[in-house]
Amino acid sequence: MSTPARQAREALGVRLRDIRHDAGLTGRALAANAGWHYTKVSKLEHGVINASENDVRTWCRICNAEDQIPDLVAAVRSIDTMFVEWRRQLRSGTKRRQKESVRFEAETTFFRAFEPMFIPGLLQTAEYAAALLTSFIDFHGLPDDVDDGVEARMERQKILYRGEHRFHMVFCETALTLGIAPADVLVGQLDRLLAASTLPRVHMGIIPTRATHKFLPLHGFWILDNTTVLIETISAEIKLTQPRDIAVYAKAFERLASSAVYGRDARSLITSALRSLDDAS
Repeated sequence: MSTPARQAREALGVRLRDIRHDAGLTGRALAANAGWHYTKVSKLEHGVINASENDVRTWCRICNAEDQIPDLVAAVRSIDTMFVEWRRQLRSGTKRRQKESVRFEAETTFFRAFEPMFIPGLLQTAEYAAALLTSFIDFHGLPDDVDDGVEARMERQKILYRGEHRFHMVFCETALTLGIAPADVLVGQLDRLLAASTLPRVHMGIIPTRATHKFLPLHGFWILDNTTVLIETISAEIKLTQPRDIAVYAKAFERLASSAVYGRDARSLITSALRSLDDAS
């Protein structure tokens, strides 16, 4: 299965190949001019190996395309930083990652978040966050710092009340009752959502289970302004910064958001979920 990082390398390779074709050079001719083994050009164009900043500078110089160097260097840097394994990122515990989130969230004005299966982190109660972090830490064998991680996540939520930040958060109705936390924890979480739904800076949408979904709820993602998309997978966090990637996720978000209900209708789904939890207890 092709990973996002591999797809990004392949997309960069296509751009490099187009530059070479426009220059009228064969792969062997370019390699000879660069002092590379003749197979390196093919490997770069097919995304088999990572291009370095020096590689793209050399490529563009030989092909008389120096004007494209800044954009290609930015693409190389985004590939280098887009995929970070959780075990490497969190080897010193979850609190540090939460603190890093405070930093980049402080620099963001407009947040768009979609989560198909659970409540977005900025809206979580301490108990709900603890349930999720405990499961995550156990699965990856990370240092057990649940209390510190939860404390840091609660600290992050102050952003909902200060500054000029705005939030559009969408999640699926499934998240209201999914058994990833005990029923009593879910009840507290739903009460928190009812309160959060009235915050002036928070536009909260819930996609009803039987609603016509205008795009597939494949996975969660966060869009920070129009500069970064963050995706959390089972094994890693992926950071996308290329404008074309951001545009794709912005389009997906708009379609998912248009499938959701808001205001009174959203609160009705939450109160219905509360009743179902009461009936089950």
